[in-house]
Amino acid sequence: MLNGIDDIDWSRLSHAYGPADDVPDQIRALASADPETRARARYELYGNIFHQGSRYEASAYAVPFLLELLADPTTPEPTELLALLVSIAIGYDENWLPDGLPVAEWRRAAAGGEALLAAAPRPGDDDFDEDEGDYAYLESLSEDDQHRLDAHVALVAWEAVRAGVPLLRDLLTRPEPPLRACAAYALAWFPEDAAGTLPVLAALRHDEYPPIAATALVTAGLLGEAPDAGLLADPRPEVRWGAAVGRARVLGRDADEGTVQELLAWAGRRSGRATGVPFLDGDLAGLAALALRQLGPDRAGQGFEALLRRIPTASGEEALPVVAEALRLAFPEGPLPAGTPAAALTEPQRRLAATLAGSPDTWLINGRSFGNLRMLVHGYGLPDEAGQLRTYLDGAPAVAER
Repeated sequence: MLNGIDDIDWSRLSHAYGPADDVPDQIRALASADPETRARARYELYGNIFHQGSRYEASAYAVPFLLELLADPTTPEPTELLALLVSIAIGYDENWLPDGLPVAEWRRAAAGGEALLAAAPRPGDDDFDEDEGDYAYLESLSEDDQHRLDAHVALVAWEAVRAGVPLLRDLLTRPEPPLRACAAYALAWFPEDAAGTLPVLAALRHDEYPPIAATALVTAGLLGEAPDAGLLADPRPEVRWGAAVGRARVLGRDADEGTVQELLAWAGRRSGRATGVPFLDGDLAGLAALALRQLGPDRAGQGFEALLRRIPTASGEEALPVVAEALRLAFPEGPLPAGTPAAALTEPQRRLAATLAGSPDTWLINGRSFGNLRMLVHGYGLPDEAGQLRTYLDGAPAVAER
């Protein structure tokens, strides 16, 4: 097990905190019999080779050993290990939903990044800044080159995980329901392998465990195959949701009325989470809200109404996709120009602003002000607190530039 891990000169590879020489022991600790040791190792790996969604040169080097552990049926907590691998492959899934992973576009963005990485100073080099690490080199690059380098490093990590697609398909037959669901979710992010994945995925679409069936249906849609319309009548709510999301992804504006109504119902639900569905951490209502955009402009009005109903009942991370989609619909031209008075808002913009102003809980996460939501709202030129938004709507000056 893990033969060859010490043949890699980890001290010459970088992660978020400098040399990656701590990574081998962290990988080994994932096989420990002690749950606390495993949890600490996962925490450390999420922090150094997947730091707030970023991947590093060391990330791709770690993947083959993580896959080796995952392939061993005696490795404890395989679902958590697989979740780490998916994170390394794609970052955060909300960046790619509801459309799926644009691999060709990603490869174009990464062009030239390999040479930039080769030119980067290594830990141990005289010109490597031990305090700044890779950041000093990144800051020396143009913005375009920074994007190329980041895209290349992330793409190489994705390709490393892609090598494990046959293993992911094998995991679909493992007895643990959460692992099967996570494997079905993981396969969604490798569209170039869809031809081999869709046939083995088909067996899960009627799985007795609803989160597995629902996840498989969404994955089928992301891989280009519309779930059967008959599943919209399944007695299990999660399965109906998965069928609708998957069908919207493939059929788009040609989606049938049953698909449309299922998405609208979910997007406007007071409670829309499901344990065991990995997409958006189980936020079914949130993904349904995102999927509404695939139905085309003719359905935009219905979708907007559903989102307005949902906003007062959502808070924290659940609120983000709902509010983001509502803002996208209400502000088709983008952010308001600086100094725009409330009187100049369109009717949808005013209704959305009023809904947000009257929904104080939506602005909170764990009882505290949610900075990500405030940044989202402010990005459209609106005040970023419920009270300030109410004042603005009453005729006060528009939000100032920051």
